[in-house]
Amino acid sequence: MLHLSRLTSLALTIALVIGAPLAFAAQPAPAVAPAGTAATAKAPLPLEELRTFAEVMDRIKAAYVEPVDDKTLLENAIKGMLSNLDPHSAYLGPEDFTELQESTSGEFGGLGIEVGSEDGFIKVVSPIDDTPASKAGIQAGDFIVKINGQPTRGQTMTEAVDKMRGKIGQKITLTLVRDGGTPFDVTLARAVIQVKSVKAQLLESGYGYIRITQFQVKTGEEVSKALAKLRKDNGKKLNGIILDLRNNPGGVLQAAVEVVDHFIKKGLIVYTKGRIANSELRFSATGKDESEAVPMVVLINGGSASASEIVAGALQDQKRAVVMGTTSFGKGSVQTVLPLNNDRALKITTALYFTPNGRSIQAQGIVPDIEVRKAKITNEADGDYFKEADLQGHLGNGNGGADKPTGSSAKAKAMPQDDDYQLAQALSLLKGLSITSGR
Repeated sequence: MLHLSRLTSLALTIALVIGAPLAFAAQPAPAVAPAGTAATAKAPLPLEELRTFAEVMDRIKAAYVEPVDDKTLLENAIKGMLSNLDPHSAYLGPEDFTELQESTSGEFGGLGIEVGSEDGFIKVVSPIDDTPASKAGIQAGDFIVKINGQPTRGQTMTEAVDKMRGKIGQKITLTLVRDGGTPFDVTLARAVIQVKSVKAQLLESGYGYIRITQFQVKTGEEVSKALAKLRKDNGKKLNGIILDLRNNPGGVLQAAVEVVDHFIKKGLIVYTKGRIANSELRFSATGKDESEAVPMVVLINGGSASASEIVAGALQDQKRAVVMGTTSFGKGSVQTVLPLNNDRALKITTALYFTPNGRSIQAQGIVPDIEVRKAKITNEADGDYFKEADLQGHLGNGNGGADKPTGSSAKAKAMPQDDDYQLAQALSLLKGLSITSGR
């Protein structure tokens, strides 16, 4: 199964979906070395290292302060073997594997945050929309320095995640540090996290907004429905679309491909390259563009990763959309989940993905066409200026239009762009593109 996870796979139910749900790819799990590596496959076993391994096990069993059984030691050795390959490869025990499979449905228990590790600390990379974490104000970039009063520095991801797990409704206190400031506590209750991956609405007449929180199995289908709803609500062809991928940690590869397919008529979307033959895949548009080729802006930031970067990179390379915001996370690898015969699995990195123009995003990210950093919007009162229509005896419009004296404008309904600077800038750009294109 192909999985585009951003962070370590141990962040599994604090609603920590790692890079979001998995997809079961139509490719067999490689059990042998790829062609062309016969010399490596026939290399003799490293007997000296194996003897050292056996000796270490014996010493631990004989001298460790508490008895440790062989099963525990071997399982920990396997975990270490996988975790030291790269940040995204991992050994999944029965519980973690089950949770990873369940996350495909977009429902799981936890807090609703994506985490990684940095300098020995647990770091929040992305809060998930409409979850306890996002409602409590936890932000991308926050460091979790304590969990229920216990320091996290030096803990493994497994240990930290285990401490953040718990019964639904049970409260947990996280001590956070933001931007190098003073530590502060946030107390929140664990919940069943139901992530709706796609939200859509009209920002103004003619301008549609689609937000994807993460890429699940049905995300492509949900985007198709969102486009249809926006057209219906607008009553006519849209003037422009904003696709918001900010703080989207990624997820299912096929879902990312399907989303791009809804916005382009032809061309390459993404391709992957790895050591094994069946890790080299190419995905192209099928010609079912549902966006009617209207002007488009894609919003990204440092929390946009993996599948999000596939979408942004494809639409950027195909000159289909203007990418706006800040540079994305830079997670350009593909993980394959290989089930084992004892309800366990290996999640290993098997390939890198590339944008249509051959760009590898790994450790670099997608650079936006227009950089717009996050900022606070402060609305100042415009003041009611005295107007021509306020003057006694003023002339009529001439074309029969109604007078517009001071205070005649209706108060606008609050909209998402009112306090979201990046979104407001994207909407302004769309309006300009719409005007110059004559729509």
